[in-house]
Amino acid sequence: MQVLKQSLYILSAIFLLGSCVTQKKTTTTSQTGKYSEDLSVWRPKVEAAPAETNTTSTTTDNTKATTTVYVEPKLTVNRRLDGVLDSIDHINLSRKFVEGYTIQVYSGRREEALNAKKQIATALPKLNTEVQFTEPIFRVKVGKYFSRMDAQQDYAAVKRYFPAAILIPEKISIQ
Repeated sequence: MQVLKQSLYILSAIFLLGSCVTQKKTTTTSQTGKYSEDLSVWRPKVEAAPAETNTTSTTTDNTKATTTVYVEPKLTVNRRLDGVLDSIDHINLSRKFVEGYTIQVYSGRREEALNAKKQIATALPKLNTEVQFTEPIFRVKVGKYFSRMDAQQDYAAVKRYFPAAILIPEKISIQ
């Protein structure tokens, strides 16, 4: 009996609290069934800009010319932004290289590296090939690309002739 009374009190409290919820005012049109609500209360209020003053003057050939007076903008960040952009420009001008990619075709002995360079030059003449020596290894590299996506097409072509070719990151000089 006690449990039944407690559950009735709980149920009545839930119904009572559920009926206290306020309903939002919404309007729907009966024909289209679309929802609409007036949000003008929440929109920011913007002050009207002061009117520019025009001055008129007459010229020698009796035509009127209008000139407008310059109005200094408010709430701008031009001076600070110009400083930041100038420093970014200075950094970019001082850079001698960018991060990019190249295709390494061969890594090993000198004779085989020169043979690999000849094979690429005959098979794919459009690609720039170079042999680099970092002691004690000769490397044959093809192309200089600024992004991996740029290198992907040539990489697929080189893979047909050299299955061991790999795409590696490299610093590309910009001069």
